[in-house]
Amino acid sequence: MNWRPRLVALDIDGTLTGVGSNDVSPAVKAAVTRAADHGTHVVLCTGRSLIGTTPVAPQLPVSLALCSNGAVWWDPDSREITRRTTFEPGPTIKTLQALLPNSVFAVEQTGVGNLSLGEFLPHDLWGETTRATFDELAATPTPRLVMRWLDHTPAELAFAVRELELPGVSWSVDHTEAWLTAVPAGVTKGWALEDLRVSLGIDAADTLAIGDGSNDVEMLRWAARGIAMGQAPATVQAAADEVTATVLEDGAALALDRFFPA
Repeated sequence: MNWRPRLVALDIDGTLTGVGSNDVSPAVKAAVTRAADHGTHVVLCTGRSLIGTTPVAPQLPVSLALCSNGAVWWDPDSREITRRTTFEPGPTIKTLQALLPNSVFAVEQTGVGNLSLGEFLPHDLWGETTRATFDELAATPTPRLVMRWLDHTPAELAFAVRELELPGVSWSVDHTEAWLTAVPAGVTKGWALEDLRVSLGIDAADTLAIGDGSNDVEMLRWAARGIAMGQAPATVQAAADEVTATVLEDGAALALDRFFPA
């Protein structure tokens, strides 16, 4: 294939690593390194908070990490936050509490951890977690609010929020856990990547993205070539131009190898 993208956006969980894991396989590391060696800008674009992204970023030659679905931009070289977009989480929490009894919430404290309202499952949250009151969460502008609906399945959550309106935020639900993520209104992976593309002076036709989750749909549609992972839900695969193998089969490496062969 003669075409070679100049900007490659990569999701983490379910794309570069297993969900919740920080382990990038040798094949994926090699493929990403070949892309960077060709002068391509490689960008991590993840729903993870910054503190959840920092164990993965140093393993790969990435020029930027767009965390919290694009609300937090982090430069791995300088280790500095270059952009942070926030919202007031109180109204969203109130709406979700009324709709989803037994739900727990956490607001991101960028680079530190979270303030939580209720108790999450072990290993749910990255960094230090401090229990707090509703008023304390509501008074904390944040780039990312997460909610787990305890004792419910992802399908039950998807059904419960099918007609949900959350003014002032962009939100998505996970397909592997009963988990909802809210970020500032208008913030998506696709929005952040378009801003980055323009700032880098890269043509829209020279972009590629790989992802597997519902929060990747805007990113896959944004890219000139959007590639969904093999285990992605049908709705995510439908938003992509093609589907590669699963994360367990190093699907991201197989996809990148077509454009950056060894």
